[in-house]
Amino acid sequence: MNLDKLKTTDGLDLKGKRVLVRADLNVPAKNGVVTDATRLERVVPGLKDLASRGARVIVLSHFGRPKAGPDKENSLAPVAAALGKLAGEPVAFAPDCAGDAAAGAISRLPDGGIIVLENTRFHAGEEKNDPAFAKAVAALGDIFVNDAFSAAHRAHATTEGLAHLLPAYAGPLMMEEINALRTALEKPKRPVAAVVGGAKVSTKIPVLANLSAKVDKLIIGGGMANTFLLAGGIEIGKSLAESDLVGTAHEIMQAAKARGCEIVLPQDLVVAERFEAGAPSLTVITIDVPKDGMILDVGPKTVGHYVDVLSRCETLLWNGPLGAFEIAPFGEGTFALARAAAERTKAGTLVSVAGGGDTVAALNAAGVTEDFTYVSGAGGAFLEWLEGRELPGVAALAR
Repeated sequence: MNLDKLKTTDGLDLKGKRVLVRADLNVPAKNGVVTDATRLERVVPGLKDLASRGARVIVLSHFGRPKAGPDKENSLAPVAAALGKLAGEPVAFAPDCAGDAAAGAISRLPDGGIIVLENTRFHAGEEKNDPAFAKAVAALGDIFVNDAFSAAHRAHATTEGLAHLLPAYAGPLMMEEINALRTALEKPKRPVAAVVGGAKVSTKIPVLANLSAKVDKLIIGGGMANTFLLAGGIEIGKSLAESDLVGTAHEIMQAAKARGCEIVLPQDLVVAERFEAGAPSLTVITIDVPKDGMILDVGPKTVGHYVDVLSRCETLLWNGPLGAFEIAPFGEGTFALARAAAERTKAGTLVSVAGGGDTVAALNAAGVTEDFTYVSGAGGAFLEWLEGRELPGVAALAR
């Protein structure tokens, strides 16, 4: 995959062209009301740019996980209405994403108009990447623009198949994500630090293995750090850990050392007997975790050490929290490090890229999301990129 082959629609004459845009409109909603419009807010500028150039903008997206064809709960109709409000102009809606109903609705769309087609997953051919379904959707457009990096790890008909049937381009959000990740991993300013947290080592073994070959400092936090502490012979009380992966943790540490990558682990920890908000807690050094204690956050000494490590780095890649940040007071370690990274980013001395659902939630809770260089809205696609895997939706555009 040659990412330098990615093309955008910049400079193209789009007047009167039917532009199929694969977006990610899979937003949280309850009882037909969108409860978090962040993804919609991010996609609107790209759609309006195409419309301003005279294109007929036809938006494709999945929504939820419908099990057997169309159902009201997973309809994109309410999302289309919310998109229209954010765009400040009418957004039409078609009751299907292929066939006569979709074609008829598109035929009534004026140049510069925007229409959302019904949930692509209402058709079984979407997730199967069925050539016949992809061909039926392709018949609705003249050009294909994939602006859904967050769905690019799936080889579905509207994320991968369409790129082989129409002139295919990367949308602005797709390019933003790819450029940010390339900046952090392929051509970074060194030294590079990565913060990898979360509950389990098992979910991030490929990430750790890939990053240990690309970064200079690998800061490990969250529940997964406990497995690494176990690998170092440190008792962790009742804390979450994967004892069956102690050998794997050893292997990762040895491989990192051979590659010149320093793995940075906690020096002190916040422990409690109960995993609940406001539970009494104490801070101990790593070798003094009580037998009945659960590690729920990193301590102030660890935060100071992590901040010191970051002070000597020029690029930061962050995926996963350092503790149980959702429950007070066990988010303080994550928040303190996030704020330190944000301050350096604002000062122009650090390029900071973060992604993953828990990571974004933690940065939001710390109030620093806007201060990072780039925060990805992608989940699985972001993680697979960190693993070094080729994303089908991107590879199809980079032919």
